[in-house]
Amino acid sequence: MQSLGQQWLVLQLTNSALWLGVVGFCSSIPVLLLTLFGGVVADRVDRRKFLVFTQSAAACQALALATLTLTGRVHIWHVVAAALTLGTINAFDTPTRQAFVVEMVGKEDLANAIALNSSIFNGARIFGPAIAGVLVAIPQVGPGGAFLLNALSFLAVIGSLLLMDHHHVPGVARTQSMRANLVEGLTYARSNKTVSTLMLTASITSIFGMSYASMLPVFAKDILKVGAPGQGIMMTCIGIGAVIGSLTVATLASLQRKGMVWTAGNLLFPPMLLLLALSRSFPLTLASLFVLGFALIVQNSTTNTLLQTTTPDHLRGRVMGLYNLTFQGMTPFGSLQAGIVANAFGAPVAVGIGGLMCLGRAVWLLVRAPQIRRLP
Repeated sequence: MQSLGQQWLVLQLTNSALWLGVVGFCSSIPVLLLTLFGGVVADRVDRRKFLVFTQSAAACQALALATLTLTGRVHIWHVVAAALTLGTINAFDTPTRQAFVVEMVGKEDLANAIALNSSIFNGARIFGPAIAGVLVAIPQVGPGGAFLLNALSFLAVIGSLLLMDHHHVPGVARTQSMRANLVEGLTYARSNKTVSTLMLTASITSIFGMSYASMLPVFAKDILKVGAPGQGIMMTCIGIGAVIGSLTVATLASLQRKGMVWTAGNLLFPPMLLLLALSRSFPLTLASLFVLGFALIVQNSTTNTLLQTTTPDHLRGRVMGLYNLTFQGMTPFGSLQAGIVANAFGAPVAVGIGGLMCLGRAVWLLVRAPQIRRLP
């Protein structure tokens, strides 16, 4: 809800695709700068207590943006500041949350838990954008209503964390400095060929594949002429595809060929980006976004599983921090380059270039990295 509301607020304030890219850049640049340290922190703290802190901070950020918007005092620099703040919170929250999964379920159910987590996350994406699209279209409510409901939703998250009964896994000994812990994690990721290949793939997807999301308001407003409610439906289709994709991964979790599942998602995602770029039909766009959401979650969920099952317990937070860096931390460059290209040549060209880059990556891995397909 906040994502769609923020994008339309930017358009209302500036009517600029470039500013959409700038705000997307600001949302992700803290992840690039800080998430490696977030992974170190995740390996050194009680993860549940730390998540209560990060989720509380995110709630305060959403409430502040809601107050400014609903009172009519919001300016573009407020949106930029909110994006930077939330990005900073996510830099520490995401690796902690991902590493926390194994504390709740154990290694034997890890693959299913990751897939279930993806199902829940993307299930929210089915309803959230649709509700936000309706709220944005109501003049008396607008984006501020989406921000306010988002802020209130954190009460359930924080309450659930406080009520949770789990067995805390002690963190790494603090005899080493954070810098030494960080170097240890980076050295492991670089020396492990499977981990390094998965990280490289995630970074290319982040830079060239994920930038389509920041262009959806332009498609909805100027190309397909469906407005904020139409964008809500578009994002909902992505969510439906992602839920079905994550349930598919959960169903196949017992298979011993997760590398093949990962490869299939890797090959299916780029053609859907190209179809999105070429489509001028709303139904065809919705179909491409549905399959795009399916393929992307299959790739990402399987990547997460392969990384967590490959990584030793004492390094899990740092490896997930590095994964967060490659997948989310590279997003600012994707959002910025997409905004610049869209400003000069149009949003379809920006999305099409991303699709071609991801397609080249997928074909190259198919030929040059066959070992990934054989991963259990």
